Parts: sequence; structure tokens; C-alpha cells
Amino acid sequence: MELYHNQVTRLQGPASLRLHHRSFGLYFIAANVDADVTVLDFPSRRRFIREIRKGYDIVGLSFITPNYAKAKEMARLVRLHAPGSVIVLGGHGAAIEGVEDLIDCDHVARGEGIRWMRTFLGQEPAAPIVHPVLPCSEYESIFGVPIPGPTPSVLVPGLGCVNACNFCCTSHFFEKAYVPFLRTGREVFEQCCRIAGARRTPVFSVMDENFLKDHARALDLLAEMEKNRRWFSFYISSSAEAIAAFGIENMVRLGVTMVWIGFESQSADEFAKNAGLDAARLVRDLRRHGVSVLGSAMLCMEHHTPENIGADIDFVVGLNADMIQFMLYTGMPVTRLYEDHKRRGLLKDDLPYEEWHGQNQLNWRHPGFPGGEPKRWLDAAFRRDFEVNSSSIYRMTETAVRGYRTLAAMTSRDACLEARMQQLRRRARLYSHLLPVIERRAVNEKERRRAIALDAEQREILGPIRITERLTRLGARLLAARWDVRLRLLGDRLQPATIVTRYRGGRVR
Repeated sequence: MELYHNQVTRLQGPASLRLHHRSFGLYFIAANVDADVTVLDFPSRRRFIREIRKGYDIVGLSFITPNYAKAKEMARLVRLHAPGSVIVLGGHGAAIEGVEDLIDCDHVARGEGIRWMRTFLGQEPAAPIVHPVLPCSEYESIFGVPIPGPTPSVLVPGLGCVNACNFCCTSHFFEKAYVPFLRTGREVFEQCCRIAGARRTPVFSVMDENFLKDHARALDLLAEMEKNRRWFSFYISSSAEAIAAFGIENMVRLGVTMVWIGFESQSADEFAKNAGLDAARLVRDLRRHGVSVLGSAMLCMEHHTPENIGADIDFVVGLNADMIQFMLYTGMPVTRLYEDHKRRGLLKDDLPYEEWHGQNQLNWRHPGFPGGEPKRWLDAAFRRDFEVNSSSIYRMTETAVRGYRTLAAMTSRDACLEARMQQLRRRARLYSHLLPVIERRAVNEKERRRAIALDAEQREILGPIRITERLTRLGARLLAARWDVRLRLLGDRLQPATIVTRYRGGRVR
């Protein structure tokens, strides 16, 4: 449940970004059927049993492939404690071949779940989609210091992606098509207004595989914000070719705080979305304008050998993105890569599904990387990025300062750019409170010097530190010290409490 700490900032120690995500799909289904629905997120075994004993008509189990064993056990518990309940399997785990024979169930919902469940209940599958009001993440902290204010709200404009990269679960799960929930920029804007009013935050994390691919919708959204002078901010994912078509200046105006880009490999020809891309320049230009970059890359691809994989790692580290996700080249059920490896007899039949997550072992036999070699290269890549480019929170602070400096240097700014400049100022000031903590816990001398220099730079352009900010910095140092003790005594595993949400015929309580 910790995407960043598990596969992005995983070797950055106390500097790792900690947060939990909910199971968004369950809330969307619950909000869009006319039925009484209870959603359990992060349930313990005891809490799950207590709930299913109430005798539900249907128990839906949503899971991903690495959680296969958990889903199988939950289905067993349903049969034991609620034998009258119908079991429906869904989520990406439903793509496992023959899953209905592997897990005791009555039905398997594959693909988009709202229309499936409406049809199953005899309701209108094409009825309008109601977007639930949800936080994207919870328990956000760095160095054990909670990030103040409400967390971003989740926004799901649509599902799937037409780019259909051969390893992409999302694209293949939705049959290499895009399923829009919000078709126009005005619809997106109206949902943002409604959700922001309910959660009292203008910041959104956009769960859309390639949000800028429909650049007409994104431009329409920007026009609505400018017309109404209401400035939302967005964390998005988009491919390089979609970013090029939309333009970096438009991204700044739109309020993109961070963009997740799949660079995958320095061999740009491997993926059409990166053809002709100057990746280093793209990252540099985005960060210079205050847009943080999370770049993702694949290791142990077909063309990799122990002799050339280091060059790909050096390429990705050299991009100097704010964050890097390294993943092992893993074909999950339903993807074209999985089918190719299956056809060639390369899949590891003896590897349990719990290991099909791309952060430990390959699920296929690669002649160049036997045994534990993939994990060794993966750890080395994460460590190299950390040591060369410093912690991600340092880089995000640097990006905010750069962006503010760029916008402040403009000779003229309209209302939109003025609002974005002030947002960058606040973000740079907020992140800078962790610079003394970074200095004290730096991964090496290079990061320590960088933190000191960046702190001096932000004071120069943003002004001296106020008394209240000095107190905030003192509090951050004390919380970081407490977190150090916690790590030594208990380790870094965080288990979220069970979240229970009840819907009464589509109405949430």
C-alpha cells in the first residue's frame, strides 16, 4: 500500500516518502450502484471476519496479482463464515489465467468494474458515473515529519491508455483503449470544484495513465480555470510525446506539480512514446519551471546483459529527475509481454504470485540474470540514484526554488502565472523546513553541502526565516529524531488502520 516507499524512494532510509493509498476502485463501484455497500480498506483478518458474518448478499474481493494468496484465504473465510454470500473477484488479480479455478468464487469481474456490477445487479450500466470524494493518500510524512494540511484528493478522469506498452497492466486490462469518465475539460473542472469544496484543498492526484494524451480536454480545463480564476494543482502521469504536444508552459499554467514519465530505457526506439526524445532536456526544462519529475525505468529487459545494463542505469540516474522508479521487466497476466514470455516458455511456473511485483525476482528466465542477480542490480540502481542525486525531498525542494526563480524573472505575468508563482513560493518555503534535517542525515557530503547551499539560496530569494518558521524547523528536527528511534526499535514497516466506509443506496456515510 506504499507505492513510493516500496518502489520509488525505497533505499532512501528516513528520507523516503511515506504515505498510504486507498483502494480507489472499490469506492467508485460503491458510489455508483443502488445498493447498501460497505467498503473495508486494509482489513485485518479479525475485522474482515466480523464484517462478513453480517451476512452480505455479495462479497467482492479486489486484489492485485502479488496479493493472490491473501485473496484466496479471504475467499476461504467467506465460505466458512458467510456460506450464503456470493463471491466476486475483481481488480488486476482477476486477470490471472484460470483464477476462477484457483480461488473459490462464483464470478470474476474483469475490466471496468462499475458497469460490470451494475449489470450484475440488474441496473443501468450506462448511467452517469458519480465521482466519489476521496483523499488520494493518508499518513503522509518524510523523516517522520507529517506533511501539514489536507492530502491531495483523488481525481479519476478515465481508465486505460491507448499507447499499449507491452508490459503495461493498465493498458491491457482495459483492452488497450481509454475509458473516459470525464469527457471534457468543463466536466473535469466541475468535479474539481465539487471535490475541493468538500475536502477544502485545491490539490489533486490524477489517477489517469496518460492525462495529457487528450490535450484538448486538458486545454479546456485550463481555459475553465482561467475564466473562473480558480487555480487547482495536479499530480499527473503522462507520456513524453503527450507532454511535447501539450507544452511545458501550458503545464505550468495548468498547475502540474509533478508528472510521472515512463522513460523505461535509453533505447528510445524500444517504445514509440519516447521516439526522438531528449529525455535529459525534458527533465531539466520541467524542473526549471517548477514541475517535479518522477521518471520510471525498466531493468533486466530483453536486450540487457551484465555488461550493458550499467549504461542504462547511468542514463536514468543522469536524468536527475526528482524521483526514479526502477522496476524489473515483468509481464503480468493479460499483458502482451506475459503472452510473449508464455509462448516462448520463459515464465517461471514455480515462482509464487507473491513475487510478481517487479522489486525482487524476475517472473521469467533471463539468461543474463539468474538467481538473485536482478535484485542486486535493482538495489544498486536505487542506491546510485540516491548517492549521485541526493534524496528526493532535496530534489523536490530544489525544483520548487528553481520554478519560483524562473517565474519571478518574467517581466510580465497574467493572473494565472502570478498564482502559480505564489504557489511555488509557498511550496519552496514549506519544503525548505526539512533542509536542516537533510543536512544532518545526508547520504553523503555532497548532499550535506547541497542542502546548506539550497537553504541559503531560498533565503536569498524568499526572504529571511521568520520566528514561526524557526519553531517549525525545530519541531521537524525533534520529530525526525523520534523517527530515528522508532526505526531502530521497530523497523520501518507501517500498517494502516482499517478504514470502514458505508454507502446506503449510493449515499456515503
